[in-house]
Amino acid sequence: MKVTLLNFTPNPEKTIVLAAKLCYSDSNISQLEDKAKGVSYEKFLGKIIKMGHLSVLEHASFTFGIEGISRATSHQLVRHRLASYSQQSQRYVKFKEPEFVIPSSIKKDAKNEKRFSDTIESLYSFYKEMLDAGIPAEDARYILPNAATTKIIATMNARELLHFFGLRTCERAQWEIRDMAKRMLSLVKKEAPFIFSAAGPGCVSTGKCTEGEMTCGRPDEIRKEFKKI
Repeated sequence: MKVTLLNFTPNPEKTIVLAAKLCYSDSNISQLEDKAKGVSYEKFLGKIIKMGHLSVLEHASFTFGIEGISRATSHQLVRHRLASYSQQSQRYVKFKEPEFVIPSSIKKDAKNEKRFSDTIESLYSFYKEMLDAGIPAEDARYILPNAATTKIIATMNARELLHFFGLRTCERAQWEIRDMAKRMLSLVKKEAPFIFSAAGPGCVSTGKCTEGEMTCGRPDEIRKEFKKI
């Protein structure tokens, strides 16, 4: 898996501070820019997030390049509809070699791993046979598995990212999308540290687990982990 931050709103925290201040000020925007120079972004952004004034976070967006995730995970990702996605097409792209993700639980047993790999490679072999026989790629792709890797470009605003991180970095999230979400969080924290300072699952963002009986029961351990991200 490879996750890169391709682009983002320049000065995302400044943009959000200006948007928030404008809501409560009779000053013009140039005056607000001057006033914002002395503002502690850490305190101000922490305050508006705590207040729930999250609409202003939508003014900053982040675009990611994501490669080597399975189709099983990309299907989970695109369920987050307040985002924009462009994904490598199995209809128009003909795949020459089998590329797929093997879950670690399967890798633990050499026999299972071999059988898994052999099965996937057999599917790809038949896929290539169908292409060679003149079957359209849009039909041959029906044989490709959830394990098949894909590439996708995703854009989300800061508000949606906070929501996304709350769900997908939780221990109850599926392992592959959780790994991807943590990589995304690490990248945006470098560019907007105060917006995402408390981003993560409920035990990190609010101090309370929202999973009820499904809790992992390890909030202190999780908090320590996210301090390092």
